[in-house]
Amino acid sequence: MIFETVIGVEVHAQLRTNSKMFCGCGTTFGLSANSQTCPVCLGLPGSLPVINRTAVEMAVRAGLALNCTIAENNRFARKNYFYPDLPKGYQISQYESPICQHGWIEIRDDSGTKQIRIRRAHLEEDAGKNIHETGTSGSRVDLNRAGTPLLEIVTEPDMRTADEVVAYLKGLREILMYLDVCDGNMEEGSFRCEPNLSLRPSGQKEFGTKVELKNINSFKYVKDAVEYEIKRQTKVLNEGGKIRQETRLWNIERGETAVMRSKEEAHDYRYFPDPDLVPLKLDDEWIEGFRADLPELPAVRTKRFVSDYGLPEYDATILTASKGMADYFEVCAKQFNQPKTVSNWVMGELTRELNNSRTDISASPITHERLVSLLQMVDKGTISLKVAREIFPELYGSGKTPEQIVQEKGLTQVSDEGALAKIIEEVLSKNPGQVAQFREGKQQVLGFLVGQVMKASGGKANPGKVNELLKKKLG
Repeated sequence: MIFETVIGVEVHAQLRTNSKMFCGCGTTFGLSANSQTCPVCLGLPGSLPVINRTAVEMAVRAGLALNCTIAENNRFARKNYFYPDLPKGYQISQYESPICQHGWIEIRDDSGTKQIRIRRAHLEEDAGKNIHETGTSGSRVDLNRAGTPLLEIVTEPDMRTADEVVAYLKGLREILMYLDVCDGNMEEGSFRCEPNLSLRPSGQKEFGTKVELKNINSFKYVKDAVEYEIKRQTKVLNEGGKIRQETRLWNIERGETAVMRSKEEAHDYRYFPDPDLVPLKLDDEWIEGFRADLPELPAVRTKRFVSDYGLPEYDATILTASKGMADYFEVCAKQFNQPKTVSNWVMGELTRELNNSRTDISASPITHERLVSLLQMVDKGTISLKVAREIFPELYGSGKTPEQIVQEKGLTQVSDEGALAKIIEEVLSKNPGQVAQFREGKQQVLGFLVGQVMKASGGKANPGKVNELLKKKLG
């Protein structure tokens, strides 16, 4: 039987606030266990939560960027369940009145463009972390993360393939990072994605039984997990079995999903309005102020890079995937009016060195001025393109300017016609056979002679000048 895959995604994006959702504790990652806690996030009797205004502002900005309607009246609810990393016995979230609803983003993959609908985006607090160490008699709990502000973003079941899921997640992550509301770090858990998928016979309108996937911390694993689960469910259904509604973990080592627990429904959590938090009312003028202040988002910037700078869509897409890289490119392109050349160097040599040193472009040792200076030296013929590429690693690691490196190493390109003429005379006198072949019509011999001149000059001769002078000399 032929099945259609139906996929929706839930994303928990940690908001970049300095303090937690309902208390003043810090949100710094990696500190010693339970060092960022207080009576509120520990759920001690008598403690009262206070809403983090910055988290609300970030949620509104994100909702606007995702084309959502922002609810002027919304409130927090208690989501009741019992787990060791949830000290209060409930999680403060939003249920009936989410802050953002009915949005969408557009994705692009090999099959074209598609709109993915956002059902809701709501604020909630994170739980703590259970620590299970091999060789110990029990488990421990670190509550540093308990109370950290999250924006949970839930799509409609609009995706049909693993590639569409990855394209959606990448697009969403780029938007949140452009807004500076989430750092997008999947390894540290500040951008957590949970695909849920079901299969139904092709042509059927009713959805199949949904399975949720957890424990996925990279786009590669998202693709692998979704594709594995599609194959697993297809096999079960074709063999006459039934899919159970459950949550499954992605096992990286085994490359397969495994049952974690049966999947709960909303009524299992016994939601009710949090009596310690009054309803949240947002002023329309206040909301519109954030709309007016939204930055240029990746999709719009990509189109502008194509139209304004004449870049191929591939280049524009790569450059705008990171706001820092897009900003860096634009500064350089305004100082050196050859956008495609700038794009090649930013995506090529600079990105390679940044990746090798695991450095973000915001902390690049090569400033805009130094890269532009290097490109200008090539453009003026001061150094060859080959030399520029050879000295780039030293330029990246030494802190020296391109001019200093070129001067110290004596790499200035020879463009003086008198000096080049002498080298050319010597090369031609040593290669009479090739000279005769060229004059007999074998034009490809010119490349050999240019190579000999470059070799004789120690690679310093200007290749363009050498070509020009050789052709004149050979008639």
